[in-house]
Amino acid sequence: MGEFQERVPGSTPPPPPPQSTLDATPNVPPPAPRDNPPPPPPLFDPSRMVGIIRRKSLIKDLAAVYHAECLAYCQELLELQRKREEPYADIKTPDNSRKETTRPAKRVKKSR
Repeated sequence: MGEFQERVPGSTPPPPPPQSTLDATPNVPPPAPRDNPPPPPPLFDPSRMVGIIRRKSLIKDLAAVYHAECLAYCQELLELQRKREEPYADIKTPDNSRKETTRPAKRVKKSR
């Protein structure tokens, strides 16, 4: 690599690469020994269940209020759409007002 590159006077050579991976991370502590087993799971505490049930009922109440509000908005939107379409319903001409005449085919198909 150095053979094919031209050296510019006054430039510094590139820094050398790190020698080993052990020297690059000296501050990492060794893995902890597995002598201590993990603590046992906490015992069942019924007082925590009261809070969970209370939060669950609050969430259900909030969902019911939100659902009722959505239904009210949908009903209002439907009424507005109907009001907007009413004037155009009177102006529309019936589709059957013109009698369409059917022309005979120019070329008759031959039956085989």
